[in-house]
Amino acid sequence: MPFKKVIEVPEDVSVEIENYKIKASGPLGALEKELKELERFDEIKIEKQDNKIIVRIEGKERRKVKAMAGKIAALIRNAIKGVKEGFTYKMRIVYSHFPIKVEIKDNEVIINNFLGERTPRIAKIVGNTKVEIKGQDIIVTSVDKEEAGQTAGNIEQATRITGKDRRVFQDGIFIVEKPK
Repeated sequence: MPFKKVIEVPEDVSVEIENYKIKASGPLGALEKELKELERFDEIKIEKQDNKIIVRIEGKERRKVKAMAGKIAALIRNAIKGVKEGFTYKMRIVYSHFPIKVEIKDNEVIINNFLGERTPRIAKIVGNTKVEIKGQDIIVTSVDKEEAGQTAGNIEQATRITGKDRRVFQDGIFIVEKPK
């Protein structure tokens, strides 16, 4: 049975595929992804028929080719979901020793007074991601799943504790809810 993935495109979303680029636009904005992996795999073909996108393999189905075709189908699916619904990560500020102060300046999240440290810890905001602080919660939203996930990861890693007992020092900013 030949490999074939069919992706439905909703009516309010438009998807264009040119060379090695995917352009999706919808109610929440536009997203452009470059698929450089396709240059190495000639067997993978992407077709657009009406409101469907078909990713299939022509020729021999090797494991690497099948994996890459699945990855490309997932990227297209995520792009469609991103411009239609968006991706939201919810994070929580937790402290027991020193109250953590978090603020946003330019493209950075600045974390002050973490474990009583004098120098602030800084996490980079990637791409067009929006970060909101609501009390003890931080909400990271974007149309690009990779950018939203990387920004949430950067914030979480900025408050990583080294050199202290994790059972005692449980302070930090943690991801509590991920998009599905």
